[in-house]
Amino acid sequence: MSGGGGSTTESVREITLDPAERALAIREIENVFAARLRIMDTKQWDLYGSVHTEDVVSETFGAAVGDESARRPAVVGRDALRRAIEGVLDGPVPVTSVHHGHAPEITLTSDTTATGVWAMEDKLWWRNGSTEEHLHGYGHYHETYRRVDGVWLIAYRTLTRLRVDHTPGFFDYRSRSPQE
Repeated sequence: MSGGGGSTTESVREITLDPAERALAIREIENVFAARLRIMDTKQWDLYGSVHTEDVVSETFGAAVGDESARRPAVVGRDALRRAIEGVLDGPVPVTSVHHGHAPEITLTSDTTATGVWAMEDKLWWRNGSTEEHLHGYGHYHETYRRVDGVWLIAYRTLTRLRVDHTPGFFDYRSRSPQE
């Protein structure tokens, strides 16, 4: 590190990418984020794992109610994450989802790692008997990314909710079977 006399015992990761390589890395991270949302909303489960590292950690489940104390344990691993999200959106009560990510704040932390914060909005719809239930959420995704074999992948994700609007039967949808 330069400037300010003295040394540090911390390990500093130097970024050696030139400005064009940095811009390309940020664009590739934006693309992997967008691909995840599209793949999830179109329920292309065979592709969902391909945008995550093998050891991905997701702490987004249970955050839908806006109560951080309701958050479930983290989901760890590419295959476990695919199964978990598929179970939520394509389980006994199918859910149609639309996720949008906006205004990314991406910071390269090394040539092969980065962090990102994305403003997000999501809408979910499902049938609760003869009633169509829905959720409309607002918040931020906080993610880390890692470049593996030349490809940027999502390594960690958490979701913080600012607001959630939902119909009264919101809490009932996961306990019902499609026949009800």
